[in-house]
Amino acid sequence: METIFGNLQGLKSSQLKQLARLYHQRIPGDRLTTPEFSQRLAAISTEINQAVCAYLNRRGQVIRVGVGSPRQTQIPLLELPRYGAERLSGIRCISTHLKSEPPNEAALTSMALQRLDALVVLNITGTGFQKRGGGVTGYVKEAYLAHLTAQSRVAIASPASLTASSNIPSPSWNISPPLSLDVLTNQDFLDLVEALEADFRREFVAQEVDADRDSVLIVGVFTDDTTPQQFQDTLAELARLVDTAGGDVLQTVQQKRSRIHPQTVVGEGKVQEIALTAQTIGANLVVFDRDLSPAQVRNLELQIGVRVVDRTEVILDIFAQRAQSRAGKLQVELAQLEYMLPRLTGRGQAMSRLGGGIGTRGPGETKLETERRGIGRRISRLQQEVNQLQAHRSRLRQKRQHREVPSVALVGYTNAGKSTLLNALTNAEIYTADQLFATLDPTTRRLIIPHADTGETQEILLTDTVGFIHELPASLMDAFRATLEEVTEADALLHLVDLSHPAWLSHIRAVREILAAMPVTPGPALVAFNKIDQVDSETLALAQEEFPLAVFISASDRLGLETLRQRLALLIEYATSSR
Repeated sequence: METIFGNLQGLKSSQLKQLARLYHQRIPGDRLTTPEFSQRLAAISTEINQAVCAYLNRRGQVIRVGVGSPRQTQIPLLELPRYGAERLSGIRCISTHLKSEPPNEAALTSMALQRLDALVVLNITGTGFQKRGGGVTGYVKEAYLAHLTAQSRVAIASPASLTASSNIPSPSWNISPPLSLDVLTNQDFLDLVEALEADFRREFVAQEVDADRDSVLIVGVFTDDTTPQQFQDTLAELARLVDTAGGDVLQTVQQKRSRIHPQTVVGEGKVQEIALTAQTIGANLVVFDRDLSPAQVRNLELQIGVRVVDRTEVILDIFAQRAQSRAGKLQVELAQLEYMLPRLTGRGQAMSRLGGGIGTRGPGETKLETERRGIGRRISRLQQEVNQLQAHRSRLRQKRQHREVPSVALVGYTNAGKSTLLNALTNAEIYTADQLFATLDPTTRRLIIPHADTGETQEILLTDTVGFIHELPASLMDAFRATLEEVTEADALLHLVDLSHPAWLSHIRAVREILAAMPVTPGPALVAFNKIDQVDSETLALAQEEFPLAVFISASDRLGLETLRQRLALLIEYATSSR
């Protein structure tokens, strides 16, 4: 017997057979429904005293039968065809309703979520009515026809604009007045669908963004352990991360909760809102502002119907794009495999996610489709290679120490301007960009500075390291330990801070927390505030008051670099004398 969905409690075997027989019905391709099919559906609904829904494809075949409302019987979003924002799903729903009223918002929202061709609601009499001559022949009192309509898409928001709460767009639909069954069944279904999809195509072409970039919906959860400013800074940073990874942020959904929901992070109602918003704005990726467990990702993807990734996965994707050297690629692959391994089992549509886009770059489809044991072996081999890399870097450091050349590691929050500063001080030609994690691979260059005591020139080594970020994923900390050792083995640190960033104080705290978590305590640090050409006098005065021993520079305009060289000389003198 064909599968019947929904509330089947209390139904007799004969009633279940009647529902199953609906699968053998066929509707003409150009009709929404027929009087015979509608009356049969209504008769079954009357007998069991429950709403019944039949879902049909465009060939007129019944593909799903459910007992309950459209909301209760809707097709799981991951099982629906994904044609894109310019098309409907190719499925319509014929639903019975026990009361004489238009479709309610829950039914219309379900229609929008599934992007149905149409929703037909048959209000039934409850007892049937008789024609002259006797015999129960009709159960449908009136009918309503509802369908989606094209509407203007939401303009793509810049990361800066996402610090404020965004307005959630509503789906647009049309509901007919009450219709007789004869009028409803004589409507040309194909003409209706073709006209609707023509409107959607016009809207889609007018609003289409770069097809190579993901259309992203960001979800932020504001909990009691976070201040409003920290929450907005986190959302703004996540928008920058998505942009760096190659996505366009279309919308941000926020929810305030005392604690995270264990199954879906947000509540059930908010999950429905996220699904509807993603459908309405045409998002093909949902990004959460926190780490998600494998079960949470699975639950969310099932209910939202599009790919769901977390903040760590976005960062890993950026690292996969930025890694240039063999060592960098090696460390990124190790981090990604360690992150993905617990998420392989039961991921549902995970393997179909590997076609491209944020969260899909890196190890590659063939590796992720192998069994867990094979991936475990690959991780072991990569860890061995990282250990060899670690030993190689250690030998290089020993050679430098044997030559007694002092070393300074350049650390700081991502996009603080470390590579720009290294280029300005040493005439290096490291790639720079106004992006997060523009460079991953450590670069060491010689720098000539005056000696703190004699004033004569001396040579030091300045190493540009990978940028830090608030709550740096643990998998990256482990995989990049060979790179991060450049920090712990250096004689001293130059901590660069982007003073033009609104959250510069929290950036300083984040970097210090990461340094404090390292197994070996790093050497003494000099704080240097960068981009002073982009800040106002109040911010500059505050930084000078909070950090009186800091240096203030502009690496791009080469301001304050001579003072920085002199302060580096004092730092090296202090660090080497206290060894």
